[in-house]
Amino acid sequence: MRTRVGYAGGHKQDPAYHDLGDQAETLRVEFDPAQVSYEQLLDVYWAGFRPKHPGWGTQYRNAIFVGNDEQRRLAEEHKRRLEEAAGDELAVSIEAAGTFWPAEAYHQKHYLRGDADLMAEFLGMYPDEEAFVDSTAAARVNGYLGGYGDPRAGLGKLGLSLEGQHRVVEATARRIRFTCLI
Repeated sequence: MRTRVGYAGGHKQDPAYHDLGDQAETLRVEFDPAQVSYEQLLDVYWAGFRPKHPGWGTQYRNAIFVGNDEQRRLAEEHKRRLEEAAGDELAVSIEAAGTFWPAEAYHQKHYLRGDADLMAEFLGMYPDEEAFVDSTAAARVNGYLGGYGDPRAGLGKLGLSLEGQHRVVEATARRIRFTCLI
């Protein structure tokens, strides 16, 4: 439903990008379990990320922040299965979520911010920056622009103009072609 980048996993109160203390940069995903399960989210996480190196210090450590015992159990189970299949240990810690501190506005919706025309359209839809960041539509379009999912299904329901929808489809098609060429 929503995504927000920020900081978690440490003790520093009210961290900022240039003053994180022991916090890690992270992504918070708000989801509706009637639409997608936690296990499905873990599948997406592990499909794109199987680290064998611990990351670059505290700020960039590899971690899954869990909100309850059931999420911890599922995350540990997924990790254990992948380690058994790989025959190697994965460098990912599974930690209690604790307090999530949202990152500064300019860090939010990174891919979407890279398209000035789409940003102008979204900012015209929302009364302020916080509403934009909290928007399910902005989260979806940001994901599409990042190469996640197929925007053609349901794009018309996100409030974008036909031109905006076309921009998303074209940008996604270019990203897919570029990814295949690498």
